[in-house]
Amino acid sequence: MRRSPLVALVLTVLLLVAPGAAQAAVPDRATADPAAVLAGVRTAGTAWGLDPATGRMALTVDDTVAPAELTALRAVAERAGAQLRREPGTLRPLIAAGQAVYGGGGRCSLGANVRSGSTYYVITAGHCTTTASTWYADSAQTTVLGTRTATSYPGNDYGLIRYTGRIAHPSAIYTYPGLLTVYGTGTAYIGQAVCRSGSTTGVRCGTVTGLNQTVNYSTGVIYGLIRTNICAEPGDSGGPLYVASTGTILGILSGGTGNCTAGGTTYYQPIAEVLAAYGLTLP
Repeated sequence: MRRSPLVALVLTVLLLVAPGAAQAAVPDRATADPAAVLAGVRTAGTAWGLDPATGRMALTVDDTVAPAELTALRAVAERAGAQLRREPGTLRPLIAAGQAVYGGGGRCSLGANVRSGSTYYVITAGHCTTTASTWYADSAQTTVLGTRTATSYPGNDYGLIRYTGRIAHPSAIYTYPGLLTVYGTGTAYIGQAVCRSGSTTGVRCGTVTGLNQTVNYSTGVIYGLIRTNICAEPGDSGGPLYVASTGTILGILSGGTGNCTAGGTTYYQPIAEVLAAYGLTLP
């Protein structure tokens, strides 16, 4: 979703996670299914999935995980035959945004403009749409963008805002500056060169480093995410992950760790899942 006055409303979400308890009732490593073992982890500030570089499952922990929890998680990783690795910072959703959208006192980014028949919608992060029913195109909240019509969070991390205001909504991504026309959607693959756009940090680029990742935020578990080595900060949530050379959208930002000074890791909800869930198409 985007426009010149509201070009690419993009949401970035990085989750603030509180320490939680690691659940580690797991079978013997020799017979255990690694994914089944790691699926029992519910500690906030953790993420897990296949690391394509090693061919092994990886359990990632952020700086909020307490020493006692880390000990328990190390045992879980051992039983699953998984790598245990640390990532600096806090896994969190960031409410603030490609081009920004405002609601409930927060800011996110617009991920994509879509439609169902002649009705047009904004896709953004679900952790954003849970915060307000009415959304605006300006920080003063005087220019109405539209009304929330659906939210799927946690479990997933996407939501819909139906356009009710008189604001142009081209099928394009705001690239700070300029517009990139969106020609379609795609499926991410390991090593793919990608970029994301968000209202806090603009356009940042990197590569896809993981698929089907599970993230434990303090507000719930999100499944089936794309992982990249691209940084983001609060307010970037909801913004699009895309291929710049083809104008193809792959996903919308859910959350991550780190920042755009020291670097970070980000996770994205695949766009195809959102379109299928609500029967939507690009304009």
